[in-house]
Amino acid sequence: QVHLVESGGGSVQAGGSLRLSCAASGITYSSYFMAWFREAPGKEREGVASAYSRTTFTFYADSVKGRFAVSLDNAKNTMYLEMNSLKPEDTAMYYCASTLSRVFEGMELLAPNEYHYWGQGTQVTVSS
Repeated sequence: QVHLVESGGGSVQAGGSLRLSCAASGITYSSYFMAWFREAPGKEREGVASAYSRTTFTFYADSVKGRFAVSLDNAKNTMYLEMNSLKPEDTAMYYCASTLSRVFEGMELLAPNEYHYWGQGTQVTVSS
């Protein structure tokens, strides 16, 4: 059973930075995607960034391109999200997620229904 635990959330002022971590356990296969999602009150869950376990491939939502960076440390089974130039609209609960090992052709990388395992979330609050 895959278990994901997020950490690193907090409160910052606009323009500040935070680094989120997602520690994974129980992943026994080498080929999978992991992603960060966020959900603000009254809004749908939104995909933020995705990374592939076997290459340096990453994918970002337009709203965070150039400000956020996702990375995977396979040796530590940990995914990170470096968030810079934070804006009040980045305020949300941030979740990490991972896929099952399967064929990924045609996968929508930031669609929540593509991901099977989820963490409990970590809150990010950005004040103006």
